[in-house]
Amino acid sequence: MKLMRVGPPGAERPALYCAEGKLRDLSGHATEIGGTGLEPAALDRLRALDPTTLPQLNGSQRIGPCVGRPGKIVCVGLNYHDHAKEIGMAAPEEPVLFSKATSSLSGPNDDIEMPRDAHALDYEVELAVIIGSRARYVSEGAALAHVAGYAAFNDLSERTHQTQRGGQWMKGKSHDGFGPLGPWLVTADEVANPQALDLVLTVNGTPRQTGNTAAMIFPIPALIAYISGFMTLEPGDIIATGTPAGVAMGMSEPAWLQPGDVLEIAVAGLGTQRCRILPAVCPTLWRGDARGQGRA
Repeated sequence: MKLMRVGPPGAERPALYCAEGKLRDLSGHATEIGGTGLEPAALDRLRALDPTTLPQLNGSQRIGPCVGRPGKIVCVGLNYHDHAKEIGMAAPEEPVLFSKATSSLSGPNDDIEMPRDAHALDYEVELAVIIGSRARYVSEGAALAHVAGYAAFNDLSERTHQTQRGGQWMKGKSHDGFGPLGPWLVTADEVANPQALDLVLTVNGTPRQTGNTAAMIFPIPALIAYISGFMTLEPGDIIATGTPAGVAMGMSEPAWLQPGDVLEIAVAGLGTQRCRILPAVCPTLWRGDARGQGRA
């Protein structure tokens, strides 16, 4: 299944994306695409529905983030060898984890407003893993049984906030709109091999990132097992699994995102995103240098 949330921000309704490109209303059968609505029994109930009996939705509606109200977003840094190399870091011996505020989530085609004092706005195309059942101290062998599905994700980052504002990467990762998710949550049964998905990101039509999830340092089962040893993963939680090389921070002369830029990403089988960068609505509040040195 390809599960979606459509409608105005804060008032999205659950929907099903059907093979013929039609959107079907799931609000009579699900209150939310998230939380307990992603548990195996809940997904089985949705699979049993005949899509042709569901009301058809207007396809021009806004698409929201495909998961509503996640408990947490756990991100993995430096999970591709080429990305670690481009920013001059050694491959980690254990997964590097950080958090991203859940309020950063946005729709896959929403405009992205720059933070007020942005100097170094960057992008990161990623595969997101959506948890479907409670995971605590799980083994790698059992890890994928806890996955509801997968989605395309962009871990936008303001590098000066991330590296020059007193520590904690979360500061540079959590501005409103810094987490476009979707368009769909593709259920795990429809993703034959999540470790064989192409990742692509372009800025104004120019390729910046290309990669494949096969190149992860720590594959998905290892990540779920590792994270679940530090915190309980609940249905609806999101794991952002890292990004390949090509980020602006890795360039000798970083090409940071600017107002008016159009950012597009695609993850094979999981859909595409197209977001436009908007200027900040208020003047700069803090002036640091624009080098944005650090890692993510």
